[in-house]
Amino acid sequence: MDLKKHKHGTASVWAGESQLFQEGSSTVPIVNTVTYAYNDLDEWYDVARGKKAGHIYSRNTNPTVAVLEEKIRQLEDAEAATSFSTGMAGISNTLFALLEPGDRVVSIKDSYGGTSKMLLEFLPRLNIDVELCETEDHEQLEREIAKGCTMVYLESPTNPTLKIIDLKRIASAAKKAGAIVVSDNTFGSPINQNPLALGVDLVIHSATKFLGGHSDTLCGLVCGKKELIQKIFDYREITGATLHPETAYNVIRGMKTLELRVNRQNENAMAIAKYLDEHPKVSQVYYPGLESHRGHDIAKKQMRGFGGVLSFELEGGYDHVKTLLHNLKFVHLAASLGSVSTLAGPPRTTSHVELSEEQRKELGISESLIRYSVGIENSEDLIDDLRQGLDLIE
Repeated sequence: MDLKKHKHGTASVWAGESQLFQEGSSTVPIVNTVTYAYNDLDEWYDVARGKKAGHIYSRNTNPTVAVLEEKIRQLEDAEAATSFSTGMAGISNTLFALLEPGDRVVSIKDSYGGTSKMLLEFLPRLNIDVELCETEDHEQLEREIAKGCTMVYLESPTNPTLKIIDLKRIASAAKKAGAIVVSDNTFGSPINQNPLALGVDLVIHSATKFLGGHSDTLCGLVCGKKELIQKIFDYREITGATLHPETAYNVIRGMKTLELRVNRQNENAMAIAKYLDEHPKVSQVYYPGLESHRGHDIAKKQMRGFGGVLSFELEGGYDHVKTLLHNLKFVHLAASLGSVSTLAGPPRTTSHVELSEEQRKELGISESLIRYSVGIENSEDLIDDLRQGLDLIE
């Protein structure tokens, strides 16, 4: 049953699960097997050659994992989807599967630290040219794309500065140049944003974050055009960054409450961003839901909600960052985001720990910046917690 005409909350629960499972189970079973046996050699051969539906070996496909892939496929209204052991496995496999020496990638300066490292270090080693543009400079992006490129790699909202890219505009420019458009939608989630509907070819999720939602599992998902997903699947099948069925089950279970969690996190983040935006000890708040945000008008066009992550800079530098964070009660000082509990930390230990201070500075990431991923707690308690922490800064 295809649920693309239904609301996202319904699809989060039912997509990939409309059939009854073994023995009438209403819950997706965890199929913990490496291999699948056949009584008939001809049937086995047909499945192995893709002429008949089925599974051969769980490094390639697995029934539990297939339910998760179908769920994200429908939520993003994609032609196909595949999965990975981590979000970075999804990013790296996509890049390595679709690029080769001599290709050119146009991307942005503001992207997740692991992605930045791929673009700045790993791809150039393979003689792949990478041009990083100022994230909000759409004219520069269009000029570089028009020079010719194989891929345009985007992220919106960006991690950790929450910058917004006009995905429809840049996808249009990429199409004219014959380039593949890839966009990381981890911060947006399919509840708030669907990049494929804006002209993007492939969407990447670190399902470790909002999709799983409980900080207890690692997973990457990529969905989009069938021919591109097949190339990425073929690469992952051989390189082996396979998603375990127990992990797939955890993400499936987490996704059943995706809309409820994300809507609450949207509301919480907006309330907290407004509070911080008026606080005298906060010099800057980055959240696309604020009317003062440079990308607010674009975000209103392409997003249904503004997400559960914000970042802010404190007056006075890193010492004030430590004072605030060490005195917050309702927050885990930890990497990752998108969890039911609030997570916070500076980019030097979270999103951009892989990069040096000089590299972070080049990317415009201040040492006084705090990334704050809002959980599903009551916003009043979180604001009170921030208030008492900020009061301790002299």
